[in-house]
Amino acid sequence: MAAHSNRGPDTCSLRLTHSSVPSFINHPRVHGPLYRHIKIGVGHRLDTMSSGVLVMAVGNGNKLLPEFQKARFTRTYTLHGRLGFATKDFSDSGQVIEKVTYDHVTRERLERVIAMVHSSHQKALLTYSGIGLSSQAAYEMAAQGFLRPTQSSPTLLTALRCVHFRPPDFTLEVHCVNETCPALRRIIHEIGLELRSAASCLLVRRTFEQPFGLDDALLPAQWGLTAILNSIQRGQPAVTRFFARLLSSPQPTSEDICSHSSTGHQNRL
Repeated sequence: MAAHSNRGPDTCSLRLTHSSVPSFINHPRVHGPLYRHIKIGVGHRLDTMSSGVLVMAVGNGNKLLPEFQKARFTRTYTLHGRLGFATKDFSDSGQVIEKVTYDHVTRERLERVIAMVHSSHQKALLTYSGIGLSSQAAYEMAAQGFLRPTQSSPTLLTALRCVHFRPPDFTLEVHCVNETCPALRRIIHEIGLELRSAASCLLVRRTFEQPFGLDDALLPAQWGLTAILNSIQRGQPAVTRFFARLLSSPQPTSEDICSHSSTGHQNRL
């Protein structure tokens, strides 16, 4: 808005006229390019009572997430359990339905139960792998760590060990595939039953998901543009190695699958 004053010899008047100039607030050279449609994808999810590594993708990285899921490599968790009580949802914050003693539980007994649980899951892993158990492909995949179940399998543990035991608390390290957080809490509950006691899960924490670990993760307080871009750049070599390993993974042939199907049919007969 501009004001012009016209003064005559006998009069004094003020006349207002309107003028405009272009605004540079929205000019790209002022604020830079606008990112209004940024696609963000989430990998294998954690529930609200869990923590740890959560793989996320930005932009074109979303195209890689299905490949991560189809690969079905194992993920690593730390499970903290506590003996002496059981709850409805197998967590320490759920409704308590039972309280029992745990004085008879020793580390040796816990180790035996863990070995039994691990053995049963190993047998299930071979069953759900979809290939003949006596085939060459099964041997090669098991030897190289590529033996994986189909997508429709339940939670399967590929490794299980006790890393801390101080009653009533104990900590397990779990390597698993096709898992859910409630299913992992249920494992703590079932171990408690096998020990002739009861147990509830205090914490589920994911410590590794191919190909990222805790050292690669950003805390919520670090979720800034610069930190995220640096994290993407640091993770690029790991992603490249991951897909190189995925491509080198031995795949079962149709003969292996047919052999597995015929073997299963004979077992049912």
